[in-house]
Formats: sequence, C-alpha cells, structure tokens
Amino acid sequence: MSKKRTKQIFRLVLLLGTAVSLYFVPWLLVKAWILPLPDTVQEQLDEAIGHGFDGMIVYIDQAGKPPQYFASGWHNRESKIPAKPQALFKIASISKLYDAVAVTKLASDGRLALDKTIADYLPELAGRIENADKITLRLMVQHRSGIPNFTDTPNFWAAPTATFEESIGLILDKPANFEPGADYQYCNTNYLLLNKIMDDALGYENFQFIQEEILTPLKLTNTFGSLSAVNMADVMSGYHVGYPNDLKEDEHGMLATAEDVGTFLRALNDGSLFEPGEQEIYTSIYEYEHAGWVPGYQSFANYYKELDAVVIQFYNTTDPKLYNWNLSEIINGRIAKILRKAKE
Repeated sequence: MSKKRTKQIFRLVLLLGTAVSLYFVPWLLVKAWILPLPDTVQEQLDEAIGHGFDGMIVYIDQAGKPPQYFASGWHNRESKIPAKPQALFKIASISKLYDAVAVTKLASDGRLALDKTIADYLPELAGRIENADKITLRLMVQHRSGIPNFTDTPNFWAAPTATFEESIGLILDKPANFEPGADYQYCNTNYLLLNKIMDDALGYENFQFIQEEILTPLKLTNTFGSLSAVNMADVMSGYHVGYPNDLKEDEHGMLATAEDVGTFLRALNDGSLFEPGEQEIYTSIYEYEHAGWVPGYQSFANYYKELDAVVIQFYNTTDPKLYNWNLSEIINGRIAKILRKAKE
C-alpha cells in the first residue's frame, strides 16, 4: 500500500473517530467550549447560568490587584433570591487540603508519624482492612492505599452514612483495589480514616485543631465544620438535576465563603500558612489546589502560578452523569483565559 493511501486511510479513521466521539459528547459542552470568549468574568458567569447552572460564585485574588467578587443566578431558586458572593457553600473535598495541612502540622509536632500504619493507630481494624499493617498515613494522604472507596457503594448518595462506624462498615472485609503504594486511586475512605486517627491523637475533634492552627491565624471567620454551626439562610441552595428539592439541609461537612477558601489557598501556596519545616513535609505528601463534589454543590480551588492568581469557583447544580462537572471545568478554563488575556 502506498504512503499516500495509508495517510488517506489514517485521516478517514481519525475523522470517523472524531465524529463518533462528538456523537456521544453533549452538544452543550461543545457549545460552551467554542463560544467566543467574553471580555469579562461577569459575562462568563452569566453565560454559565445560560448553560443551565442555577447559581455561581467566583472569587479572584490576583497579585497586585484588589480581590474580585462575582455572582450570577440564584442563591435560592424557589424564593428568587439572587446569588450572593459572600454566601456559605459546601466545599466538599476541598476540605482535604485543610486535613492534609492538619496532618502535616501534627506530624511536624511529633504527634503523628507519617510512616506508621492503620494497624498502628487503629489496631481494631487490622484484619478488617486488607494491608492495614502496610498502609501508612503518608499513603492515605496521597490516595495510594488501595482501600476501597466507601462513597462508591451503590446508591450511597441516596442515603449517605452519618457516622464513622457506618461509613467504614461499608468497606470492611472487602479486597484491596491494589497493593499499597503500587497505584493511585482517589478515595474518600483514606480521609475518613485520617480524620479518625487525628481525633484519637488529639483527644477531641480535629476541626477544633484546624480552627486553632489554620482558621484563626488567617482570620477566617466564615469557615465552619458543619451545618449545625451556621445560619441556614446564609447557605447557598444546592440542586441536583432530576431531584425536585433544595439539598442545602443535607450535612456534608465543611462550609465556607469563596473568599475564605481563597485566603486559605493563597496562604497554602505562598507558604505563609506553615511554620518552619512544615511546608517541606506538606509538599512531599499532597497538592496545592483541589476540587469538591457533593449532590447540589461543585467547588474548585485553583492557583495559576503564571498569573499569581487564586480563583475559587462555586456551582450549585450537579447532575447524575456529571456533565455539569465537565461543563464547570470548561467554564473554569475560560475564566483563566479571560484573566490571561487581561494581563497581556
């Protein structure tokens, strides 16, 4: 077969593959990606609401500029209350950044040892979690433990567990997904166990430690450990496509304003959050930005080094197939492009 013919066949296969891929990609995602880039962040938020999000909040802290606050859509759809830049929001797995900092500080103080195991700290789980004698705190922070993820249990989000015992019970006596350290798999069970281990080491709930060592020094007065500590009217409503009710009264851990998360992320990235020696430990175990998802709430905490900009993005609409997650990432990328364009 001639080289020319081979190239023609290759192009045909490539085109067919692209066509098949596009057939299965929701056109809304394609539309959001190819639309002309707006001139301003506020226009991008308004465009996002047009794509189907009920409400959105963005906070931007860019070096050399005053903080910027944006909101669009609804704080509460039923009551027609407009979105508020200072609303409280369920930050979901962004809280893992705070947990990893807490583990770092406890390890630096000698109250935890990163290379001790589950069996060392929770001997009652030896034999109930495969490789408990090999899975270290370091591996759990890094999602390299191989432990099954309890939130992957079928229909978990329809009736979430409320206690450590209920949650850990979902994965006890289950086979490991891989040998400790052999692979990476994002797993909420890792942080369920880390929080239990921190509670035991401290003798009190670790959110108090986070309050004392992270929130208070940074003057973060709008970050809370649970719904029980807040005024519900301050919490942005959350909606899940296909489910008729507001989800804001469902308990899912930490809440914060976008500004508080942004202040924390700035201190995390510039190192001002750490005492001497702590940043080296943290850098060796975890990352410097994160995202979070629980029904009704998607959150993104990003740091763009080339812009020296912290960007926090909250979306209060989720869906069963996670199309809205992909749409959020497209919008996040477009916001970053707007910031880059403005800097040129």
